Amino acid sequence: MSAPDRQVAPDSFYDAVGGGDTFRRLVAAFYAGVATDPLLRPMYPEEDLGPAADRLRLFLEQYWGGPTTYSDQRGHPRLRLRHAPYPVTPGARDRWLAHMRTAVDGLGLAPAQHAQLWDYLERAAHSMVNAPEGR
Repeated sequence: MSAPDRQVAPDSFYDAVGGGDTFRRLVAAFYAGVATDPLLRPMYPEEDLGPAADRLRLFLEQYWGGPTTYSDQRGHPRLRLRHAPYPVTPGARDRWLAHMRTAVDGLGLAPAQHAQLWDYLERAAHSMVNAPEGR
């Protein structure tokens, strides 16, 4: 195994679904949708979506029991605080969820794993809403 701060939790969801490769595929499929979405794309100030994709992948890997690289590099996730500068409306949430649904469905996970991952992503997306529609 790699350095202690990058160890993967034994018997983790991360391992059960295929580790880093699965999360790379998830995030790549998700950002392929975001790249052409007229509502979401402007929320990403970087010209290249690569850095945002890396941050999301590292966060999800860590959350699900993978390497702790996200916290090692960026500290505590503080998701609501990090998203506060961007108006996350219900419509933006729904677009985010639509692209994420496509990405999750494309992974071919076992039904229980699919449901567990989707439940988390759906709850997380709802918790990020910080602005009314039309802002």
